[in-house]
Amino acid sequence: MLRLLADSDLEIEGRLVDASNLALRVWVGAGESRTAAVYKPIQGERPLWDFPDGSLAGRELAASLVSDATGWGFVPRTVLRDGPLGVGTVQEWVGPLDGREDPDFVRIDEPSHVPAGNVVVLMVRDDANRPLVVSHSDTPRLRTLALFDALLNNADRKASALLADGDGFWAIDHGLCFHEEEKLRTVFWGFAGAPIAEADLAALQRFSNALDAECGDELAEVLTPVEIEALDDRLHRLLSTRVMPEVPDDRHPLPWPLW
Repeated sequence: MLRLLADSDLEIEGRLVDASNLALRVWVGAGESRTAAVYKPIQGERPLWDFPDGSLAGRELAASLVSDATGWGFVPRTVLRDGPLGVGTVQEWVGPLDGREDPDFVRIDEPSHVPAGNVVVLMVRDDANRPLVVSHSDTPRLRTLALFDALLNNADRKASALLADGDGFWAIDHGLCFHEEEKLRTVFWGFAGAPIAEADLAALQRFSNALDAECGDELAEVLTPVEIEALDDRLHRLLSTRVMPEVPDDRHPLPWPLW
């Protein structure tokens, strides 16, 4: 699949209108191997005040590399390559081609309607000043995703960046990751301060070994030395403390919108 994504011609079908940056559904390959993908050209990235121009595609690829190196497999297969609109990421399309279902992991409910077992993130009020609760599911896989985001320093983990696929889910939209400053913004703060599972600690150690080898070389092609040093610092902090990060009190910790 990686070779197909990297080497085959791209046929643009149309724009994904809900994306904040230019994202196109394309068809890759021909015949029985023909498959859908998402193409995000660098020239379609909107300038941001806190991330270098033209760097989001490389961060998308870096997230895929970390996903593979840890063995967590959250990110669909991704390559960085030239295309009809210039260099950008091409990512395997996951789930159905039409009507993709968003997992019901994050909810807003009246206090009495919060599902049993959900973890409360925050209390809000609607336009009529009635209390509402934002909560999310509590599953081992979601806990691992929250750890993945902490490792990546994901500044934009919205609920809509998870895509259902059978009994599991995929995580997408990782262009705002790997900043050298602490910027973790996520809807999954319900896991703050929780102990990290032994299996996830083993995955972090596996990534530590990979970071000192081929994976580190690949990341160096798309991230700056300072960003890689910050990634290494976050990795060893998680391995040392063995707990999830706490909610920061010196900056806004949530993405907006939440979905």
